Amino acid sequence: MNFRYDINGLRAIAVIAVVLFHFNPQWLPGGFAGVDVFFVISGFLMTSIVVRAIDDNRFGLLKFYLARANRIVPALAVLCLVLLVVGWLILLPEEYTALGKHAWGSVTFISNFMYWQEAGYFDAASHQKWLLHTWSLAVEWQFYLLYPLVLLALGKLGGLNAIRRGIVLLTVGLFVYSALTSVIWPSASYYLLAARAWELLFGGLAFLYPLPQNQKYSRLFNLVGIGLIVVAYALVDETVSWPGYIALIPVAGTYLVLIAARQDSRLTNNAVFQALGRWSYSIYLWHWPVVVLGYRYDIAYWWIPGMALCVLLGFVSYRYIENIKWQRYQQLSEVWRAKPLWLGALVVVMGLTIVSYQGLSGRFSAPMQQALNSVAASPKRDLCHIDEYQNPAKACEYFGKDIRWAVFGDSHTVELAYALGRQLEPGDKGLKHFSFSGCSPSLLQPAGSSRCTRWYKEAVKAIVDDNRIQHVLINHRYSWALAGDHAPTYPKVPAIENKPRAQRILRSLDATINTLAKAKQTVFVMLPVPEIKKPVSGLLARAHISGASPQRIIGTTRDYYEQRNAFILAHFNQAQYPDNVKFLRPAQAWCDEDSCYAVKEQEALYFDDNHPSLAGAAQLIELIPAALRQ
Repeated sequence: MNFRYDINGLRAIAVIAVVLFHFNPQWLPGGFAGVDVFFVISGFLMTSIVVRAIDDNRFGLLKFYLARANRIVPALAVLCLVLLVVGWLILLPEEYTALGKHAWGSVTFISNFMYWQEAGYFDAASHQKWLLHTWSLAVEWQFYLLYPLVLLALGKLGGLNAIRRGIVLLTVGLFVYSALTSVIWPSASYYLLAARAWELLFGGLAFLYPLPQNQKYSRLFNLVGIGLIVVAYALVDETVSWPGYIALIPVAGTYLVLIAARQDSRLTNNAVFQALGRWSYSIYLWHWPVVVLGYRYDIAYWWIPGMALCVLLGFVSYRYIENIKWQRYQQLSEVWRAKPLWLGALVVVMGLTIVSYQGLSGRFSAPMQQALNSVAASPKRDLCHIDEYQNPAKACEYFGKDIRWAVFGDSHTVELAYALGRQLEPGDKGLKHFSFSGCSPSLLQPAGSSRCTRWYKEAVKAIVDDNRIQHVLINHRYSWALAGDHAPTYPKVPAIENKPRAQRILRSLDATINTLAKAKQTVFVMLPVPEIKKPVSGLLARAHISGASPQRIIGTTRDYYEQRNAFILAHFNQAQYPDNVKFLRPAQAWCDEDSCYAVKEQEALYFDDNHPSLAGAAQLIELIPAALRQ
């Protein structure tokens, strides 16, 4: 195939969008669709390579796989090796363990499965995953493994005509599957091949059904295609189920540019886009770690040097790694000599070693290791905390047999429950733990309006009806429920945009407190726990790099805490609750006049940027005796 300047320009259009989106989603809210453009291009090129080779009776499966490895693995492996070396210097054990896992998952092309099982692509935690973007390479590699087999089978059934008809049917079927599953199983659909394959196959259709050479139509298709891609970049955002049917916009746009095959279009064939297109794979590889670096250290205006660094690293990687002419082998007995595979194997060995030795914590001083060891969640979190409806009758009972307490709320009660249970255990007293992830107060919501509402009503009733329970501890991440997460806008305080919804939540909260206070001896209400500017691990990492002591590390300002929680604090101050309702005030334990701490006396108070650690929860539970004396 002759060099396609339009395809090279499309690569530039794709990588520019992805980079802009990752540096600042507000600039180009649909920039993540650049990955979909890459998928269509890959499908077109792979179809042309395989079908032509099959048609000429010269296709070799092993040869194809090794050629793909020579193209993809070296630059990826070098990226992973560099990150593993840098990680030794700057990452904490838990972070380094995660990087080791993601590194070997990346070079074995299973990282999409790893990230599918972890947090969402667009959440704050994504900025702690240095190789998150390699999920798309894993999808492509899995496609490369399976697609030639499909084409070979179709070719044996009926030659080129069978291939054409078969790919059309597969494209339509997998598009319908993607449109459905993107709504039903959004995370799996985003990361896994089954919901992405239709995009690659669409590129195959551009090769299998070429446009007859017609200057008029090809110019129109080229313009419309680029227009559709730009529309997707500008109008789609993270709230859209992806890749659902809306992904047809950038996919169809790329398809039109491919079939137009305009080699003289200034939109794609210009000096800047041609250079960026050549470097696009390496730019894509390096851009996300550069983004994460700026996020990690809160570097002001990082996009200015960051983008320049992405292009520079992309050029260096292209010039000195991608351009290496690796030896090609065609016999299975010679595979072991393929140097790219050895590079990948080195990453696997290093990654697994880091995972096996749990991030090599011996790199740190004793005080830092003590602080790091305290970044711990409840060992009962996975067992006793739910994120789907479960009958409250199955709620966990902790430690002592004499159940006198209940702990009730969202995920911010989990460590409190464990810490309280340990405090009660010596007297053989115990508690029941009721928590539903992200479940806001909803006692007054219409029955059946959600799984959270059903659980909330049943859990309150279960506590009321259990005559053993005398005391209840309630906690929620109130301001998250009212105004959303703090992390994306910190230090700017998120506003409460839906006031009627906020009032409904507060009415349900009041009804819950009053209902429990009427039935029980004491109800303890935990006031808002401070939310810190970065996950505590990141703050400890910064202290490690700077050589600062982990004795005390500030998490946020007292002023931010007061502003962030002004609405709920004002509500609690004005509320008229029965006398047996007692408030616990985390700011008394974790804040001074100016600052709220993330680490005190070498103990981390959090295990992320908002949930108390076990050590932090133990300090909050110590507020109970003082509250009883009020």
